[in-house]
Amino acid sequence: MYKLIIRPIFFLFDPEKIHYFTFSLVKFMSKIPFVSSIFKSLYVVNNKKLERNLFGLTFKNPVGLAAGFDKNAVLYNELADFGFGFIEIGTVTPKGQIGNPKQRLFRLKEDKGIINRMGFNNEGLQAAIEQLKKNKGKVIIGGNIGKNTATKPEDYTEDYTTCFNALHPYVDYFVLNVSCPNVSSHAKLEDADYLKELITEVQKINKTKEIHKPILLKIAPDLNDNQLDEIIDLVAETKIAGVIASNTSVDRKGLKTSDERLTEIGNGGLSGQPIKDKSTRVIQYLSEQSNKAFPIIGVGGIHSAEDAVEKINAGADLVQIYTGFIYEGPSLISKINKAILKNYN
Repeated sequence: MYKLIIRPIFFLFDPEKIHYFTFSLVKFMSKIPFVSSIFKSLYVVNNKKLERNLFGLTFKNPVGLAAGFDKNAVLYNELADFGFGFIEIGTVTPKGQIGNPKQRLFRLKEDKGIINRMGFNNEGLQAAIEQLKKNKGKVIIGGNIGKNTATKPEDYTEDYTTCFNALHPYVDYFVLNVSCPNVSSHAKLEDADYLKELITEVQKINKTKEIHKPILLKIAPDLNDNQLDEIIDLVAETKIAGVIASNTSVDRKGLKTSDERLTEIGNGGLSGQPIKDKSTRVIQYLSEQSNKAFPIIGVGGIHSAEDAVEKINAGADLVQIYTGFIYEGPSLISKINKAILKNYN
């Protein structure tokens, strides 16, 4: 029904506008008696064999929603009814910001991809906290944190630590988003020396807390082997909980979408099926070269159960979807969970 009726209608409209319309629709429908129960009966796969224990957390199943979908933590309670094992909110920055000028979100229908240059648009830290106070405890929540666009390079770390301190009581794990191509000073955020400084500072704060929250690093799919080796060394040295591989890509090779259309769209991060193999390669490299030394959350181009299984075979412990959720609909979650039960238990 989703791909036959709902998606064709949604795809007639501007991607960003339909995103917020969908939020309002799901919010409204979830308030109707029994609708939440219907969603759960359709999409939730309850089986103890799906549980995964990683970095001190027990995930009901290994399929999560990637950051960027529920930026302001307004829909995670309702989205939990679609069967996710965990939901990552954000990217959250200390102050609210409008992000880059519109239009900034583009579908590549031929490629089953999306290009975005949103620019960390969000309502800010305090707005996210107010929403997270409404947590009904249905699902594990990750907090994806970043820096404000206007922040000076010498104050980047302060932005991350501000978010970390304030969100600490409200999320189950943290993700340092240092690999989004749509923010300023992207190069500094991926410099190994700076990353070590940033992670060390956040870890220092974490150790002062009564409960230590897992911290993960989200990396780009465009890193070369030398850069990936640096990431492996960095994880070993700083003892962070793991890595999310991967963020969006700036590479445009091999797309079916015409060069003219790509030029018209301009810059931005590419997600969806075109980056599937890239992200899988990064997962496999990290897993093999580190001798499975740390957990990996695999994300990028998962549009089918087979895509998810491929990520797990490459070394991912958990997987996340985003663009695949938009193209394939909520049934993708249950399909992945059923495939995992079939293949790994």
